[in-house]
Amino acid sequence: MNYVVIKCGGSVFEQLPPSFYQDIVTIQQQGDWQPIIVHGGGPLISHLLQQTGVETQFVNGLRVTTNEVLDVVEMALSGSINKGIVRKLSEAKGKAIGVSGVDGTLFEAKPVEEADSLGFVGEVTNVNTSLLESFVTQGLIPVVSPLGIDTSGQRYNINADMAASAVAQALGAKLCFISDIPGIYHEVNGEKQVFHQLDEGKIEELIDQKIIHGGMIPKVQSALSALYRNVMEVSIVDGTKEHGFIDFMQGKQIGTRIALTQEVPYV
Repeated sequence: MNYVVIKCGGSVFEQLPPSFYQDIVTIQQQGDWQPIIVHGGGPLISHLLQQTGVETQFVNGLRVTTNEVLDVVEMALSGSINKGIVRKLSEAKGKAIGVSGVDGTLFEAKPVEEADSLGFVGEVTNVNTSLLESFVTQGLIPVVSPLGIDTSGQRYNINADMAASAVAQALGAKLCFISDIPGIYHEVNGEKQVFHQLDEGKIEELIDQKIIHGGMIPKVQSALSALYRNVMEVSIVDGTKEHGFIDFMQGKQIGTRIALTQEVPYV
C-alpha cells in the first residue's frame, strides 16, 4: 500500500474549496494511493482560549501548554476541526474516520526538550501503524488530530508538522504540506517563479542566496530530515486551487517536490 500523508494547517482550512476534499476521495478510490490527513488548528485554539479566558503564551513559536490549555486544545482539534474535516469528506462521498493521537495510543509521546518552559508539549516516539492500517482496510480515510499520550496517561500537544512527519516516517509515505502559497518560489520582476523540484544541494544553495529565508528554512530542513528517515518525498502544494491536489498527485508541475537527489524521478 502506498500512503500519502496530507498535513493541513489550521490557517488554510477556510480557503480550501470543495474540490480539495473531492480530490482526496478520488485519490483513495483510484486505489494507487491511500490518503491520511493530519491537521492543525492554531487559530481556532487561540480563539477558544480567548473566549474561555484561559491565558496562553508562546516560546520560540510553540504554545506553552498547561492541562487547562490542553482541555481547550483537545476540544478544538479533536472536536470541532477533526469532525469538520470528516463531514467535508462525507459531503464529497468519501468515508472518513476522525481520531486523535490519544485514541488507541496512536501517538505515543514524550515531552520535548524544552518541556520546562513549554509544559505539556510533546514529540512522537511511536506511531501505532496497525491502527491506521485497520482503518484503511475498512475503506476509511483516517483524519488525525495531533495529540499524544504517554504510558502514564498524560496528554501532550504535538506540533502538526511534526506529527504528520512521524506518520509519514512510520509508513514510508509521501508527505504533502497543504498551503495557500504555490510552493517554494522567488520573485522575478514581481512574478512568482516556483521551484517545482528541489534536492538537498539546491536547497542549501537557495538558503545561501537568501531566496529560502525566515520560517521556510526550518520547514525545508525538517523536510530533508524526514527524507533521511524513510519518507518517500516531501511536497508543498497550494490546496486553494481548484483540483490542484489531484493535479499534483497525477504528476503535473504543481507545488514544490523535495527529494534528496535529482536522480529521484519527478512522479
